[in-house]
Amino acid sequence: MKFYRIYIELTNVCGLRCSFCPSKELPNTTMDLDFFESLVKEAKSFTKEIACHVVGDPLTLSNLNEYLDIIHKHKLKAMLTTSGYFMRKHSYETLFHPAVKQINVSLNAFNKNDTSISFEQYMKPILKLCHEKIKQEKEIFINLRMWNLDEIMSEEKFNAELFSLLEKEFDVTLDLKTLDPKEKKNIRLENKVLLHFDNYFEWPSLKNKNYGHGTCQGLSSHIGVLANGDVIPCCLDNDAVMKLGNVKEQSLKEIVYGKRATDMIEGFKVGQCSEEMCLKCSYKDRFNLLGNNSPSRMGQNLMLLK
Repeated sequence: MKFYRIYIELTNVCGLRCSFCPSKELPNTTMDLDFFESLVKEAKSFTKEIACHVVGDPLTLSNLNEYLDIIHKHKLKAMLTTSGYFMRKHSYETLFHPAVKQINVSLNAFNKNDTSISFEQYMKPILKLCHEKIKQEKEIFINLRMWNLDEIMSEEKFNAELFSLLEKEFDVTLDLKTLDPKEKKNIRLENKVLLHFDNYFEWPSLKNKNYGHGTCQGLSSHIGVLANGDVIPCCLDNDAVMKLGNVKEQSLKEIVYGKRATDMIEGFKVGQCSEEMCLKCSYKDRFNLLGNNSPSRMGQNLMLLK
């Protein structure tokens, strides 16, 4: 069994309270370095890429470079996803660490939090990172994420302000009215600096309505491990409702080949959900639309994953 990536949550602390994120039920936890390395040793049999988050922001950790050193030591690549608020805590040496393949910045965080800083103050270190990447000719990807589109254009004011700033910074022309995530999900701002856009999505919850059966990329393209060691089949299962096991008690191999995981995999093959949480998840609709199972469409959908 191979995965495109494994999400390993270095910490479940993100430092913010974004209104579009679910409330966290688990206590604040940070994975210690020794345990992290033992997990990476197991994970490298299943993947070549570690995404360093589930709900936590890896940039809240002052010793992020030590985690990246471990990933690099085991010849894997890292993906960092951050709100951008803690970017100032880290040097370019850390952010451009040789292990880092991609940095995703969730720009939605700014207007979904009450903070004392201005939009320009928030964006300044993010834009500096982009320009420094170009200056140093680093080959990593920087994805600026604007996943806040909806039918009523509820974030039009924020998005217009963002577009105006990006146009000036990157000498590009951007038009909010032309965005259509069904046709295209990104705009190139510079070499390997992209603006990613998509619709808001609903986090899966047992409290959601029943959306029915379908298929998903959980346990196909990826799995996740929370900061406490719980293994989850999906990067959106932030409270381990569908806990497959814990890597402090079993090996990762035993867990992913266990009965609960196997039942889920076999069900997805025929469009059936073996878990109540999956039945109440609308995100899987992105993989069940007509034509979404073609290789090119599956590749595009993979970029949607957190």
